[in-house]
Parts: sequence; C-alpha cells; structure tokens
Amino acid sequence: MAIPINQRSLHQQIIVDRSKKPRHQGKTNPVDGYYRGHNPLCGDTIELTLQLNSTGDRIEDVKFEGQGCAIAIASADLMADAVRGKSVEEVVSMVQCFRDMVMGQYEFPQELRKLNVLQGISQFPVRIKCATLSWHTLKAVLESSHLTQHKVVQ
Repeated sequence: MAIPINQRSLHQQIIVDRSKKPRHQGKTNPVDGYYRGHNPLCGDTIELTLQLNSTGDRIEDVKFEGQGCAIAIASADLMADAVRGKSVEEVVSMVQCFRDMVMGQYEFPQELRKLNVLQGISQFPVRIKCATLSWHTLKAVLESSHLTQHKVVQ
C-alpha cells in the first residue's frame, strides 16, 4: 500500500510531534495493571500502567514511561489515545490489527485513522518491533497476572 509523498510527510510530522511531546506520559491513578516491555535489539523500554472501569472490562486510561526511538514513543502515545474507553476484548483484537497494519496488511477505519500514520513502517521491517513494542506490552498486561482490579501492582 503506497503512501503519497505529501501524506508521508504529514505522517512523519505526527510521529515526531508525538515522540517529542507525548500526551500520555506518566502513571495512571489508580494503577490496575502494569507491565514493562523491552526490545533487546535496540534498547527501547516502555512501562505501561492502565486504569480499568469499575467492572474491570473497559480501559479508562493508559499511560506510559520509558525511553526509545521516535517510533516507539509515538506508537505508545497513539495507542493510549486509541484504546481509552474500549473494552478489554476490543483492545486485544486491536493489537493484532495494529500488527497487521504495520506489516502492510490492514488499514484502520475512520474512527482510528490516527494509527495509520505508522503504516509506512512496513517498508522498514527492522522498525516493526519499535512500533509494536507498546502494543505487545499492553496485550501482555491484559493477559497476565499483572492485571489486578484497583490494586497497585509493584
């Protein structure tokens, strides 16, 4: 899926903006889930915290801390935007859709189109792990014992 040059430039601007001024850095309050993701190939590290609704089936908030390349940080920040208010089940499905998207096999619908700014990553296979680090970390916390209801996990 070829991206027009002017659109590619816009996507690059968004990635740079989100990596330099992330909107979702920090820790949620309360912390209902925590997980640390690390990419040993490049050193990117993302620590995610999330806050669930009172029934534990919907994500109220996601925040992250960490160090990494522009793609890893921008992806984490865009992910936090995209998953807020979604059910845990929806988010687990979104993780696979995101992976497919960065592999050039999927495009997010209109309501999640911000995520498509990372489509161009498919042209740089070595950077796919950078883009998917936060998503795999989120899936890990949702599927692990690191998820508790309204208890701080340390």
